[in-house]
Amino acid sequence: MAAPATRHPCLWHGAPVLLLLLPALSAALSCANLRTRQSTFNWDSLQLLHAMAPSPPQPCDQHDAPFPFPKTLLAIQAPRQATDAILRILRHLFATLSNENIPAHWDSQAHQQLLNQLHSQIQHLQRCLPGTGTDSKSQGPHNPWLSIITYFRRIQDFLRTHNHSPCAWDNVRLEVQTCFQRIHNLTRTMAD
Repeated sequence: MAAPATRHPCLWHGAPVLLLLLPALSAALSCANLRTRQSTFNWDSLQLLHAMAPSPPQPCDQHDAPFPFPKTLLAIQAPRQATDAILRILRHLFATLSNENIPAHWDSQAHQQLLNQLHSQIQHLQRCLPGTGTDSKSQGPHNPWLSIITYFRRIQDFLRTHNHSPCAWDNVRLEVQTCFQRIHNLTRTMAD
């Protein structure tokens, strides 16, 4: 005689819930190694900056950089604040390097690849840290977010003062390399 059929609960009732949780699980897994991903991004960006213009077409005078990297950012110790600072810096770097007046001697493929990577990393950081980079709680002269704005305003003013010349852009490219080195220091403060 055959055993009576037992009723198994239908697993299909849980499928919609599982489908709703998959994006959150995927995002959590992609954000698990945020510091490692940022470190790789920093290194790749430095390589692309070098590939964009390994050497200027003519000798350029190295202008004294009127845009020293903000000291308030170098003092950041909180992981969330470090990540927020990196996101804000990357947004400004993207805006600066998206300028239509970039020099003709820059390798356009490397430049576009850098812009694509910047955009992708900005989106990734925004997904991993919702609400980051939108508010400004600290006020006054030691506000790190204000210092980022001032830093990039000086870079833009430098480019305008020198009529977006190839030499001015090469000076800015060197400053962007320094900026990525500073981002690397902030990356070590990020939570992983």
